[in-house]
Amino acid sequence: MKIGDILYIVAMIVFAWITFAIVRGNFQRKFDEEGRRKDLNEGEKPPREG
Repeated sequence: MKIGDILYIVAMIVFAWITFAIVRGNFQRKFDEEGRRKDLNEGEKPPREG
């Protein structure tokens, strides 16, 4: 294997790991400590006007 091939494979692995970390972080931010979705909690939203 050439050094370019090895660097390409390493770059693909690093890219996949970073993508996984970003998606996982975004998914975890949607839930509170009790496992409920933050955007579906009706008690925390102010009432709609008009």
